[in-house]
Amino acid sequence: MDPITALISGIIGLCVGGGGMIVYNKAGFNKNQQEAERILKDAESEAQAKLKQAVLDGKTQAHDLKIEAEKDIKERRQEVQNLENKLLRREDNLNFRDEALNQKERQITEKMQKVTDKLSSLENKEKKLQEQIDNQIVVLEGVAKMSQQDARKELFSVVEKKMEHETIAYIKDKEEEAKATAQQKAQNIIALAIERMSQQETQERTVSVVSIPGEEMKGRIIGREGRNIRAFEQATGVELNIDDTPDLITITCFNPVRREVARLALEHLIRDGRIQPGRIEEVVKKYQQEIDQEIMNAGEDAIFKLGIGKIDREIVKLIGTMKYRYSYGQNALQHSIEVAYLAGAMAAELGLNQQMAKRAGLLHDIGKALNIEQQDGSHVELGYKFCKKHGEKEIVLNAILSHHGDVEPKFLTSHLVIAADTISAARPGARKESAQAYIDRLENLEKIATSYEGVQNAFAIQAGREIRVMVNPESVDDLTCVKLAREIRDQIESELTYPGQIKVNVIREIRAQELAK
Repeated sequence: MDPITALISGIIGLCVGGGGMIVYNKAGFNKNQQEAERILKDAESEAQAKLKQAVLDGKTQAHDLKIEAEKDIKERRQEVQNLENKLLRREDNLNFRDEALNQKERQITEKMQKVTDKLSSLENKEKKLQEQIDNQIVVLEGVAKMSQQDARKELFSVVEKKMEHETIAYIKDKEEEAKATAQQKAQNIIALAIERMSQQETQERTVSVVSIPGEEMKGRIIGREGRNIRAFEQATGVELNIDDTPDLITITCFNPVRREVARLALEHLIRDGRIQPGRIEEVVKKYQQEIDQEIMNAGEDAIFKLGIGKIDREIVKLIGTMKYRYSYGQNALQHSIEVAYLAGAMAAELGLNQQMAKRAGLLHDIGKALNIEQQDGSHVELGYKFCKKHGEKEIVLNAILSHHGDVEPKFLTSHLVIAADTISAARPGARKESAQAYIDRLENLEKIATSYEGVQNAFAIQAGREIRVMVNPESVDDLTCVKLAREIRDQIESELTYPGQIKVNVIREIRAQELAK
């Protein structure tokens, strides 16, 4: 075969082979296309099934939510209905009560009208009766030839003479009988009780003295333009006398609690050296708290020494407060302890309850601790009400009420407390009346000032020649301060007796404070 023929044969072979390949590839392509269409149909069927299932699930959930919402709405409607029923019942009750009140009001009005009519009738009858009595008196005066006043005097004179003779004879017989049976025993009991009790004489102390390291310290205490001493006096309610004695400062105040706080605070400030208004207020507050604790300790010590058992803590605090209360120069706490010892000793001799007698003796003047806080009422009334409120027994309450003769003593213990109180007050050196009159005048000055609205504190200083009144700046303005000073002055002039003059000083002070962080 020549080369050309061989080349043509090769080309024809290649063409036939290529055609065969094309036919084979086309058949494979058709097969793959059918497979893809089948997969698409399966996917479409599966998607439609899932869609139908999702729609069905959604409808089911919607139905459940609808049922739950309807149930909730039904419950809320039921609650609203219950509330409406409850309100209706309340309205019915209110209507019923209103009707009942109206009926009672009508009944009261009718009864008031009847009472008014009866009062008018009684007044008329009383007038007629008085007229008849006056007529009878005129007839009797004409018969007796003596006026009503003369007849009354004559009758009273006869009865008085007769009763005087009989009363004197009766009293004399009873006195002789009592002396024969009880005088010697009573004297022995009282003498023995007094022997067992010994107290020092009273000392009047209305000033405290604080020593200073040098004259330079006086200037620091006074401060620029007197601001330190002014702040100290306002915070404590005392008066500082600086220029009288070298190296000494005298603290003057009738209230011993304030004076003791001032003394301790001033000594602390001198030792510390930092003297300025803010520091002064801080130190004074600190020692006020210490004095409060000391008061509690004094009350507990008194109860422990007497051995009278458990007492309410509020009463213990008042017992300690009596340490700073003086009556006619006699310390109230020492006086009460003395009365307790005496009453207990006499109760032991008579076979009575010694512990109860001591308790009554210690608490008989407890109201004086309330008086120091400027409460209204006598110390007897205040002590009785306070002890009754805190559960003290009737025997103690009667001793408090009867120790000044306000009521009759019901128990023997009350008589013992009266006797012990008299012995303690009457012993030599027990009391000084002049100082008490001075203290009473200063206390009355402060009570008058604090009785006005808007007054925060009031301090009597300079031996009662000045009353310093601090007012609330938010409720009292400048013009009201002037009016308040005049009203206090007028009341002092009308109610108190005092030598010389008293200056009324009303102070209105505003302070602004912020904290820098």
